Amino acid sequence: MDTALWVLGRGTGVAAVLLLTLTVLLGIVTRGGRPLPGLPRFAVQLVHRDVALASTAFVAVHVASLLLDTEAELRLVDTVIPFVGSYRWFWLGLGTLAVDLLVALVVTALLRRVIGPRAFRAVHWAAYAMWPVAMAHAIGTGTDGTSAWFLVIAGVCAAAVVGAVVWRTTARVAEFRSAPLEVLR
Repeated sequence: MDTALWVLGRGTGVAAVLLLTLTVLLGIVTRGGRPLPGLPRFAVQLVHRDVALASTAFVAVHVASLLLDTEAELRLVDTVIPFVGSYRWFWLGLGTLAVDLLVALVVTALLRRVIGPRAFRAVHWAAYAMWPVAMAHAIGTGTDGTSAWFLVIAGVCAAAVVGAVVWRTTARVAEFRSAPLEVLR
């Protein structure tokens, strides 16, 4: 049973990295206010939400499977409080920190109408910290973290996110909502 849990934890960890990357990319595109080819703006937001939910589910299964795996020696406290674990405490702590940030992102997304757009956006800036922290966790503590195939995946994910951030921060990319009416016509 431990082997199955280990494989499940390993696979969902890699899937979570890919889905979290896609979530960040869609969040950057959504915030820029531009539609994707073939998708209107509202659809990009819906895809962003759905991918974020899927990535959260994969992270939850990743953590749960490793909690149940006796070989992993993961304790419940290790999943909530960063940097208290005994196995690769620093890298595991980064994963815990990423999960804590992910929980804050999910809670504020669920309470978006209650807390208002300013608080929502302020907390959602944490995604820019959560993603590289999660990636560092995957590389530092993951079974395949330093294998060539995973480093290629991590490199492609990093290049995509950096490219999207550069695209988003260029002067030529103005937010869709703030563009003058003449530009929109």
